[in-house]
Amino acid sequence: MTDRLTEMMTRAARLIAGEGHSDGLKPVQWQALRYLAAANRFSRTPGGLTAWLGQTKGTVSQTIAALERKGLVTRADDAEDRRLVRLALTARGRALLDAAPSGVAAAMLDGLSAQERRALEPLVRRMLTGHLARRGQRAFGQCRDCRHFRPGQGGAHRCALLDVPLDDGDAEAICMEQEAA
Repeated sequence: MTDRLTEMMTRAARLIAGEGHSDGLKPVQWQALRYLAAANRFSRTPGGLTAWLGQTKGTVSQTIAALERKGLVTRADDAEDRRLVRLALTARGRALLDAAPSGVAAAMLDGLSAQERRALEPLVRRMLTGHLARRGQRAFGQCRDCRHFRPGQGGAHRCALLDVPLDDGDAEAICMEQEAA
């Protein structure tokens, strides 16, 4: 027998996951667009999206192809490493995301005070990262919270892992290589 909290979380997850059937997109396609909008330039790859969604490469490949056909995403070879493919939102994809309603999760959180939200965030983070770690999956996280992040002056930061410069936008984005500081 499951407890009430488990049942409530399961129901909330179903409501959140099922909200995405709008504008001709499936929920996973909305999740892919949101990921590409939030990820740094190093993580906007089919592999990064696969790790974020926790799905198979084949399923993610179909999702990317569908988004390309709809004119929402582009796929391009990396100029420096021909083995990599980079994904990007098109202007149409960005506009669709910008116009999207806030969604079920945001509506649920809107009912909480700022203090309640601050208290809930570390609990949910711990639940999510613990679950992903037990499954051997990446947790992702903001670049600026990574042990490889080296802050600089005026937005001239650096990633010590990849040995590349980062700007303030990169620092705020999520990264698949992120390791908590």
